[in-house]
Amino acid sequence: MLEGIIRESISKANTKALRNDGYLIANIYGKGVANIHCAFKMNDFIKTLKTKTTLIFPVKVGSQTLEVVVQEYQKDPVSSNIVHVDLLLAQKGIVSKYKVPVKISGIPVGLKNKGVLLLSKKRITVESAPENLPASYDIDVSKLDVGDSVLIRDLAETSKVKIIENPSVAVVGVIKAK
Repeated sequence: MLEGIIRESISKANTKALRNDGYLIANIYGKGVANIHCAFKMNDFIKTLKTKTTLIFPVKVGSQTLEVVVQEYQKDPVSSNIVHVDLLLAQKGIVSKYKVPVKISGIPVGLKNKGVLLLSKKRITVESAPENLPASYDIDVSKLDVGDSVLIRDLAETSKVKIIENPSVAVVGVIKAK
């Protein structure tokens, strides 16, 4: 489990000192809950993100254990290091917006016909309670030929998970190579 420290001060000097010590600055927030200003060790945070199997993962800040989802992160434009992350509390029964990853499987028929597989959307925005949240959208692309695509409206939508994207947007497709 990822462990972090609560930041006593949110001043610029304190933030800079924490970053120099190898910490990643984070904010944890949710509906009806006071914001928690915290910091995590950068390497521990990256390891946790790479090894997690679902969108929701536990963190321990101070004496609290919280279930959170990465909502947004900011990268340094020069070094590409993560400098700040916003974590949304996954509160049971409360509907929020989440970005669910897209996973593709299979080899498209169109690749043999001089086509190229193009993944247009890596994440799909959905509105759901955390207990109904899918881990990912798995799309089988083995039947796609050149010019074929899978649109948002082709994805399975349940009564508890609502897709917020434009239904006519392509998620994945096979285009003709130049």
